[in-house]
Amino acid sequence: MLNKSQKGTNCISRSRRRPWPGFLIFCPIIFATLLAAGCSLEKFALKKAAGLLTAPSSGTVFTGDDDPELVAGALPFAIKLYESLLASLPEHDGLRLRTGSLYIMYANAFIQTPADMTPVSEIESRQELLARAKKLYLRGRDILLAGLEKKNPNLRAELKARQFHKALAPYGKQDLDFLYWAAAGWVAAYSIDPFDMSIGLSLPEAAALMNRVLELDPNYAGGTVHNFYILYYGSLPESLGGSEDKALEHFRKAEALMGRKDTSYLLSLATTVGVKKQDRELFISLLKKVLDFDLNQAPENRLVNILNKRKAAWLLQNIDDFFLPPENGNSEVIKEER
Repeated sequence: MLNKSQKGTNCISRSRRRPWPGFLIFCPIIFATLLAAGCSLEKFALKKAAGLLTAPSSGTVFTGDDDPELVAGALPFAIKLYESLLASLPEHDGLRLRTGSLYIMYANAFIQTPADMTPVSEIESRQELLARAKKLYLRGRDILLAGLEKKNPNLRAELKARQFHKALAPYGKQDLDFLYWAAAGWVAAYSIDPFDMSIGLSLPEAAALMNRVLELDPNYAGGTVHNFYILYYGSLPESLGGSEDKALEHFRKAEALMGRKDTSYLLSLATTVGVKKQDRELFISLLKKVLDFDLNQAPENRLVNILNKRKAAWLLQNIDDFFLPPENGNSEVIKEER
């Protein structure tokens, strides 16, 4: 038998042992709490970084640069950085918009434009670049459409069924950038490969997105929406909705809004209506305005205006690739004007 002191010691011993099973129960809870806190801190850090990277002021780091080669080299890394952050924060609209739109901008400025200026003798290289640009246009478009589908999960199905009003009614001014860039990437992909009927037949869907932009804000992005329509109506055949008159109407609106900031609308009319009409005089006069533009007039758009000047100079140097030989021996006059 145990004496009193032994009994007391045994009781104390057992009482000291009792907390351990409870502590072991709480261990996973404490660990999970700490882990969750760590995840929350990581999420917070990612959101903070995403907020800084997608702030409006961050965009001018690229658009205001005067070294296109520097930007061309930096953009792929930037795009993949945005995309990797988006994989961790799929609900972050700013990251989704920046990722999708940068794919489209990069494809246009640094893949399609160089492809368009590639000599005919390097046709294989040109085709490879254009195929890549088309792929990136569609990648950017799909990233943006996925963002739009958060508000209307049936968006693509309703667009395909030509239920445009039903599909786009949920979208307001806060969705303008998503609508604009998704439509721009869509149409740009078609412009590269007009024989791809899977895209050609879906053009009314892209037009519906841009029509919603125009409806919500007729002067969206300082007239950029009108530049889109110059390209859209000016390049498409009439059977698909092309219209010279509509292209010229949007040109006048773009000129009023963009004239002192961005030369893109001049280049757009020259390469669409100017070429389709075989109007050399119009073509030359528009491209000369691009070349004469003062870059210091719009420092925030320096990059695009530098690229436009390069393309305008190339187009003038290769004008005979786009026009039939002039009559009455006027070719010498054209050469002097260049």
